[in-house]
Amino acid sequence: MNIEALFKIGYGLYVLSAHENGFDNGCIINTVTQVTNTPNRIAVTVNKQNKTHDMIMKTAHFNVSVLSTDVPFEEFKHFGFQSGKDVNKFAEIDKYKRTENGILIAQEYANAYISGSVFHSIDLGTHTMFIADVTDAEILSDKESVTYDYYHKNIKPKPEKKTEGKVAYRCKICGYIHEGELPEDFICPLCKHPASDFEKIGE
Repeated sequence: MNIEALFKIGYGLYVLSAHENGFDNGCIINTVTQVTNTPNRIAVTVNKQNKTHDMIMKTAHFNVSVLSTDVPFEEFKHFGFQSGKDVNKFAEIDKYKRTENGILIAQEYANAYISGSVFHSIDLGTHTMFIADVTDAEILSDKESVTYDYYHKNIKPKPEKKTEGKVAYRCKICGYIHEGELPEDFICPLCKHPASDFEKIGE
């Protein structure tokens, strides 16, 4: 089986944000889809390791910022390669806009945003799928939405080179290289993906 066939699915890339007890947080996700239009509902899937996940579990509200093709890699590093458990990702508050539901959006590189109110959640093991009513939505620009494929081909930096003569594994998501044998429970320190998303690149 070639798991990379799943990469052919038309994923987008988004900043998922939440607000709880005066604290704002957000993370990068790639799974947002409209599930019904009467009523308007979307499904959002997020890793349980993300602080944003826990905030949505408690508050049942979120915003999705739909990223556009002008988004720089720095935005992915900022929202995706560090944890809200360690840093305040919205510390530069003037860069962001708060919508009617009281949650910030990352509008600088977004072409739209969608606000959701969760009415049902599904435990998927490592992730939770939140099914939500759309409570607000606005178009911010006419720029194209960035897809997962576009990100890999045009935004993500090329992988760093490994040390010659050593066994190494490369993360297929962000390009991080781990030298030495890869434990089964290994988690990428950059993008938080598991060992199953790594490929061996030599000895």
